[in-house]
Amino acid sequence: MQAIVMTATGAPDVLVVREVGEPRPSEGQVVLRAEAVPVLYPETKVRAGAFPFPAPLPEVFGFQAAGVVTDIGPGADRALLGTRVVASTRGFGSYAELVVAEADSVTPIPDELTTEHAAAILMPGSVALALMRSAGVAGGETVLVEAAATGVGSCLTQLCAAAGARVIGTAGGPRKARLARENGAHGVLDHTAPDWAEQLADLLSDGTVDVVFDSIGGESLTPLLDLITPLRGRVLSYGWLDGAPAQLGVTELILRGLTLTGCAGPAWLDEVARQRSAALTATAQGLLTPVIDSVLPLADAAKAHRMLEDRLAFGTVVLRP
Repeated sequence: MQAIVMTATGAPDVLVVREVGEPRPSEGQVVLRAEAVPVLYPETKVRAGAFPFPAPLPEVFGFQAAGVVTDIGPGADRALLGTRVVASTRGFGSYAELVVAEADSVTPIPDELTTEHAAAILMPGSVALALMRSAGVAGGETVLVEAAATGVGSCLTQLCAAAGARVIGTAGGPRKARLARENGAHGVLDHTAPDWAEQLADLLSDGTVDVVFDSIGGESLTPLLDLITPLRGRVLSYGWLDGAPAQLGVTELILRGLTLTGCAGPAWLDEVARQRSAALTATAQGLLTPVIDSVLPLADAAKAHRMLEDRLAFGTVVLRP
């Protein structure tokens, strides 16, 4: 079968097309014929070497795939055979025509949802739902969503707006700003502008932000601290688009009565996994709208990674085996 193999850490060109053997399911596993493989931003960091790859190289790359279950291993539920699902792998193996995954990692796709839309929404939707659960966003609150036109940011914007919050988004450039507004943002700031924190202060007038969903990290939060509601302001840090987590000291938070929740690590990933089914259900019900930038052949995996790294994609890039 055709697959994309990661040969080393490095630039997108380390992802190469190869013919590999077809996988067979072991105890508690299933095999699905992949129809849609989402290209996820964290995958670009793993490929580049920012995070360790969880298997010896060379190895088939990829975190998730959507398709139809074609084979069942011992101990797995036989009812899954022939079912459309999205599967989450152990961090490798999904950029392929056939994908093996643990049976308890697959999420059945509702009939109302296309396979491509399910692939595109599972990761950003489940992360956004986990963030909303942690933040406890209430109607009437003001929420800042950084990178509101990205996958997770788009979902957060939709969910916060539906909850009755006033959503202020940030986006890089007019096209992404338009997408953020379409998702429900009441105001959008260009976070590539050096004075965007000052623009936020002007937009708030004398008000403050109750919740900040931080996907930029680095020093981006420092100029915002005095714009966050004292005593009950919440910051949820879940992304490192600047290359490092939020650079804040405990004293800066204590003196303002703010809380910062770090959304990372095994316990956080478990919470995200618990939201997978809810993410697909919310999408089937119209509460979340997946945005697909493009659908490319599986062989174009390296191109897809370049699109994400160069921030050229306006939505999820999906590979089709």
